[in-house]
This record gives sequence, structure tokens and C-alpha cells, in this order.
Amino acid sequence: MIIVKLFLPMLLMYVAVGTVSAADWSGYLDKLKESINIPTQTSPVASLSNTEMVAGLKEALSEGTQFAVDSLGKEGGFLDNSKVKIPMPDSLSWVEKSLRTLHQDELADEFIDTMNHAAERAVPEAAVIFGAAIRNMSIEDAQEILTGPDDAATQYFRTSTQAELTERMRPVVEEATAQTGVTSAYKNMTARAGGMTSLLPSDATDLDGYVTSKTLDGLFVMIAEEEKKIRENPLARSTDLLKKVFGAYQ
Repeated sequence: MIIVKLFLPMLLMYVAVGTVSAADWSGYLDKLKESINIPTQTSPVASLSNTEMVAGLKEALSEGTQFAVDSLGKEGGFLDNSKVKIPMPDSLSWVEKSLRTLHQDELADEFIDTMNHAAERAVPEAAVIFGAAIRNMSIEDAQEILTGPDDAATQYFRTSTQAELTERMRPVVEEATAQTGVTSAYKNMTARAGGMTSLLPSDATDLDGYVTSKTLDGLFVMIAEEEKKIRENPLARSTDLLKKVFGAYQ
């Protein structure tokens, strides 16, 4: 519209006078080009190189996963955190209720404590696996994560690491639950039950599988929280690179 308003008077003058030479007309066009100054806006995303984009995302994921591992992989990391604390399996809730009714709270508490301490011991196994997943991330992976929902990185980790995490964590969980009286006795009991266990839900017969699954759930809960924080809160971006990358995609 601006171009039309500037161009139309010149055209009318040319038609009316009819004596404007080619050289004069060229001069008019040159002046017209100089008079039109339409600013161009560069998208913050377009200003990012692929190297910056990938490096920024990897830095954020390294911080987020390390925070999750450090927070959960310590004494009380699961047990004292209501967001991730592992409860008695649903199929064994009647056992817990019965113990507490009989004033055997210490046995119920020991069972729950053991499961959570097993998770705390297993979590550090995730550090190496997360590190490898981050190093192997492609440009396409990075783009999908940065333009995806608040938990896109968490979903990426679930897809790319869950099987290996389960394989690495379960032996640690098995060892921890075998060393404590209540859970050890329970596992021995279900092992001796043999074929009768087929009548029970899986979380009742495979305690170690249940704890391992809950450990992964808790780990991904913490990673998702950190991811969301970095995406939404500029103060959570601790370096200039994080500020640049996530500021561009905000």
C-alpha cells in the first residue's frame, strides 16, 4: 500500500507531462527506492545456528538430568519427596492396612522404606545412560524437542533410554530388596508359592519390577519439572547460551 501511494503520483505526473526522458524516469525510480525504507524483522529462531541450537539444548538436558539424578540418588531422595515416593503396591494395600491395624506399623514402614531406598541406590545408574543419549542427539531431535511441548525432552528420554535404564537399574533394586528383612521375606514367600502366584497381579509377584518401574517414573517426573522450569523461567537459564536458545523459542 505504501508503494502504491508513492508510485501513483509519479506515474500521473509522467502521463500528464509526457516529456519525461528515460534517464529522468530512471532517476525517479532510484529516488523511489531510496524513499522506501521498510524494516525487516529477523526471527530470533532464524538467528540461531544449528550448532548453537544443539549445544544449548544439550547443555539444558545435561543440567536437568544431573539435577534429577543428584536429587533422587541420595538418602531420602525418594522417601522424603511426596512427588515420587514409592507406595505399597496396590495389590498389597490390604497387607499394609492389616499390619497397621495390628499395630505393626514398623513392618509396614520398613517395607515401604526398603523400596524407596532401593530406588535411591538405583538412580545413579541413569547418569551414564542419559549422557550417552544426549551425546547421540541429532539436529532433528533437537528441533523436535525445542519446538515441542513442555515435556518433549522427557518424552525423548523415555523413548530412547527406558529399556536400557530398566536393564541397568533392576539388578541394583533386586540386591537392595534382598538385603532387608521384610522385603526379603516377602520375595522368598512369593518364590516358594510357585504356580499359585499366577493368580496374583504382577505388582504383587514381581516386587523388583514394580520398584524399578516406579524408580523410572520418579526420575522422569523430576526431569520434566526441570525441563519446564528452563523453558518457562528465564531465571532458570544459568548460562548465556541457554538464555539465547530458549529465549528464541519462548
